[in-house]
Amino acid sequence: MTDKIDPRAASGSASTSDAAVVSFHRMEDGTREDYALLDRAEREYVQSLPDRLLAALRKLDHSLQGYPVSRLGHSLQTATRALKDGADDELIVAALIHDVGEDLAPYNHSEIAAGIIRPYVRPEVTWIVEQHGLFQTYYYAHHYDRDRNAREKFRGHPWYQACKDFCADWDQCSFDPGYPSEPLSTFESRVRDIFSRPPHDPRYVGKA
Repeated sequence: MTDKIDPRAASGSASTSDAAVVSFHRMEDGTREDYALLDRAEREYVQSLPDRLLAALRKLDHSLQGYPVSRLGHSLQTATRALKDGADDELIVAALIHDVGEDLAPYNHSEIAAGIIRPYVRPEVTWIVEQHGLFQTYYYAHHYDRDRNAREKFRGHPWYQACKDFCADWDQCSFDPGYPSEPLSTFESRVRDIFSRPPHDPRYVGKA
């Protein structure tokens, strides 16, 4: 006689610890107890976010080719420049993760990185990360017969200069294989501190 197979196990979604699961197959059928269970599960899962981010950064060491340094090398160099310039921890971590979305979203990676950091830092930092891709085009768009001054649509914005400086001083210049970048371990505690904050906490992100 063939044993019955748990369909969750067959699909690779069964837990090894017989964890509780919700009662519904459609979200509209969920109960208060179901959503309380999911809230607890999500809160537990989010605790490992710093580990997943650090793993995603390490993966950038084997990412887009063609540059004299890997994307991880570029990220470390950008963050090291921010560190040496005396930037605060939020900006240093932003410099570290600003390109983390390139593997899965090469054409809108800035938005991905901004979405990751948004619940944990002040709005200025999120805006810089979100717009850095556009501001970076100043350095190369004219070689593709495109407008290198597209960033000018933000002139007058309160964080225009900060994003311009982020790109000029840390990002666009961080492809130097001879630059003495700090290792990822230098930034690990900052990543853990920031991404262990309560998400959307007004102490960090300001008032809604």
